[in-house]
Amino acid sequence: MPAMSNLPPQPNSVTETGLSSNLIADLTLKTIYVRGFLLGRDIADALKLPLANVMDKVLEYLRRDRLVEVQGAAGIGEGTYQYAITNSGQLRARELMDRNQYVGPAPVSLAAYTDWVNAQSFTGQMIAKEKLRRALAHLVLSDVIVDEIGPAINSGRPLFLYGNTGNGKTSIGLAIGNMLPGAIWIPYAINVEGEIIKLFDTGRHRLLDKKPSEDRPVVRKGLLNYLTTGNTNEVEEAPVFKGDERHDERWVLVHRPLIVGGGELTLKSLDLVFDPERRYYEAPQQMKANGGVFLLDDLGRQQASPRAILNRWTVPLEKRVDYMTLAIGHKFQVPFDAFVVFATNLNPADLADEAFLRRIRNKIHVTDPTWEQFGEIFRREAVLRKIPFSETGYQYLVNQYYLKTKREPRGVHPRDILDALVDIARSREIPPTLSNELIDLACQSYFIQKEQAESV
Repeated sequence: MPAMSNLPPQPNSVTETGLSSNLIADLTLKTIYVRGFLLGRDIADALKLPLANVMDKVLEYLRRDRLVEVQGAAGIGEGTYQYAITNSGQLRARELMDRNQYVGPAPVSLAAYTDWVNAQSFTGQMIAKEKLRRALAHLVLSDVIVDEIGPAINSGRPLFLYGNTGNGKTSIGLAIGNMLPGAIWIPYAINVEGEIIKLFDTGRHRLLDKKPSEDRPVVRKGLLNYLTTGNTNEVEEAPVFKGDERHDERWVLVHRPLIVGGGELTLKSLDLVFDPERRYYEAPQQMKANGGVFLLDDLGRQQASPRAILNRWTVPLEKRVDYMTLAIGHKFQVPFDAFVVFATNLNPADLADEAFLRRIRNKIHVTDPTWEQFGEIFRREAVLRKIPFSETGYQYLVNQYYLKTKREPRGVHPRDILDALVDIARSREIPPTLSNELIDLACQSYFIQKEQAESV
């Protein structure tokens, strides 16, 4: 693996891009075809490649083949030349668009992507106990559960959260994703055998600011170490870099990803997603999660069986690599560097065999809250909604709708009951309080009463 610098190095030639000149030329031609007249500097910006020694060479090649032409200039220098596509160029561009309609930043090579994923791996990093407790402070969890979560994260091995629904498994998974230190560079897209795989996802990846605020300095010393290890000497600030620093702009700096796959997840969605109309690929969710957390939520709610989904993960979890297949049949290896969290309300023994469960070393039972914990959750939720807490009202709730009905408490109940209570109070144009009447109305609309269930 080549030595890594603080920033992805800016390519100084077509060869250093890791791409063929033909691929860059094709992408350039499609860009002009789609966007119309463009200045040289705007073409370079669209492809995120430097004008000098890269795009100027490509544009010269396209001019020589009479696929584009210069139709004026907006100033002095090649960057100000205005390029237009010729008739021959339009025919060629339409052929290219029929092959694939990707127009955007130039991709990086698979080898470069693999190198940077490995360099920025979270595996082996440490989350301090106090940081873990701060990240989980918004949840009411037993010390036993918190003490189990820490070693699980630091091991880098997958984590299985199981237990009754509504007790915070998803919230724990999200908190883990939000506490990961540092940031990573990811490419807009990857080139594999001339095919484009779009990786950067504006809906799932969170960009970091390029410029620092006025009251904090730019972190320069050991920036890559910070990006890969999160070692900031207890500084919690996110890394920043000056917008004018030279680097390969085909890469963007993002927070460590937190990707959530829920009931919509299928076996097919865990492989490359090919768009038959645009004819390029979208990276699967676990690939977008590299360097961060992939939370597979509500395992057992998917169309595919839990056993089939878990079997799909056998090789990636064990070998730390995954295998993808292009539509043309070409199979290739990609790094698998996501911290995987499975969350389910089903018994793990019912989901997979013993051999697979051995591969998931960390299995944490998220239990129902104790009555003390339930009371604390209720008080916190009441404060959030500005509902005056009443011990009398709270005891009425517990006695009437839990002890009397033999209903087990769940961590989510206070939030849902109080939300219903607020809605009822608002509709009556009265302030929300823990009165017996409002509690009754909220609980009757939220819980399925035993006699109702028996009559269905």
